[in-house]
Amino acid sequence: MTTTRSTHRPVRTIGALALVAGVAMIAAGGVTWATVSSQLDAQNITVAEDSSFLPGDTVDGPLSAFAQAQIIDKHALEATGGQTYAELGKDDPLRATAMNASFLRASLFTSVVAYGVAALVMGLGVLFGLIGWSLRRLGTEPAAATVAADTSTTAPARAEASGRLTPAV
Repeated sequence: MTTTRSTHRPVRTIGALALVAGVAMIAAGGVTWATVSSQLDAQNITVAEDSSFLPGDTVDGPLSAFAQAQIIDKHALEATGGQTYAELGKDDPLRATAMNASFLRASLFTSVVAYGVAALVMGLGVLFGLIGWSLRRLGTEPAAATVAADTSTTAPARAEASGRLTPAV
């Protein structure tokens, strides 16, 4: 039984679609990463000098955004005597400080999450691309030849005809 080229068409089509999806995902993840980076960089934020990591670094990536969010929390808790926004009384003047710190931290953590999603999408794009490439290759290879069952030919005769067995002299 032979396989015609038309039976490979769906595999090749799915492979092509996966390749296109992979390229689109890599591009979308890259654009997202670059956009978040440029928006953070435009804010001219520098990680506080008393940060436990990346002190003095410009906030333009996931690690520097995380570092700045952590130090904002530390500074806010120091300013409020260790109390969070929810723990402060409604008439406490430090509540505005805690609220601003909470807002800034949430904004920075949103950036960190956006970086994570962008990295995930790019990674999935690579995976889709590899799957698509594999399917395209699989769709171009000829199917393995099958040996037709022929009752008039014995197994040793078929092996000899295929060159896998040499006759004894």
